Amino acid sequence: MTPSLTVAARIERWPIAGGFTISRGAKTEAVVIVAEVSRQGPNGKAIIGRGECVPYARYNETPEGTLAAILGLQDALRGGLDRQALQSRMSPGAARNALDCALWDLEARVAEKRIWDLLGRPEPRPLTTAYTISLGTPQAMAEATAKAAHRPLLKIKLGGDGDEARIAAVRKAAPASELIVDANEAWTEADLERHLAACADAGVTMIEQPLPAGQDEALARIKRPVSVCADESVHDRASLGGLRERYDAINIKLDKTGGLTEALAMAEAARTLEFDLMVGCMVATSLAMAPAMMIAQGARVVDLDGPLLLARDRDNGLRYDGSTVYPPDAGLWG
Repeated sequence: MTPSLTVAARIERWPIAGGFTISRGAKTEAVVIVAEVSRQGPNGKAIIGRGECVPYARYNETPEGTLAAILGLQDALRGGLDRQALQSRMSPGAARNALDCALWDLEARVAEKRIWDLLGRPEPRPLTTAYTISLGTPQAMAEATAKAAHRPLLKIKLGGDGDEARIAAVRKAAPASELIVDANEAWTEADLERHLAACADAGVTMIEQPLPAGQDEALARIKRPVSVCADESVHDRASLGGLRERYDAINIKLDKTGGLTEALAMAEAARTLEFDLMVGCMVATSLAMAPAMMIAQGARVVDLDGPLLLARDRDNGLRYDGSTVYPPDAGLWG
């Protein structure tokens, strides 16, 4: 008989250090949802698994709606809903991510094993993560980049008009760093090749989502001088079809896939299609990053710098040594 589970969830707000700006706007705090799924242990004490998600307005998600969706599964979890059944019960997105990762954490704690042992995988190794430079004027971005120029991998937020000057200024400020770019759907077909050429001239090695999702057909008609990675155009395995001609890589984010379960399956499917993998994140705490470390082990680019952008992280957070991020301790997750 499947043990009865209970779920609790809450909205948390974490201040961002100095603000965060992309083509769609700016914010000064990360609003996250934490889900806690628990069951009674053999000694009568509750065993609790946790997961964290970030509702994203781009996908019509709100903190309140996400919280309600999680709490709305209370009766189903009491009735035996497990992680596999959750995949068909909820659509991919932030709410399922928090619950899926909480259920993984609970499984590991009940079994008294680390998550990689449950998966039959090697212990994850430390990885180099990108560090994000927010969108701004060329001068402001150059100043921010200069402070981060010691980091080996920088992710540059661009936004359309003026991007040639921005990326040139950034490159001058960080001559030795590898640069990747995220346009967040801000370019148009008319300026696509010009922006791609400017990025190639600056030695950029990857560009995320230059055109709006659903309006990216032009990527299949041009020669791409820089590797192009799908972000908003790809969510889970069902969205992979038809992207290979337009993109060289895909960005796997657990808030899009709806959790680690689908992310693991999606990574395998993407490799079969010969996509390079990028693992990304929203601005959130280490609890949201920890599950993604399992996907990041096989990724070409790792972008798990969310906690580095916060004014503070949660207790038992991931260890960051410069741009090197280490696997989670059991006290955090998994």
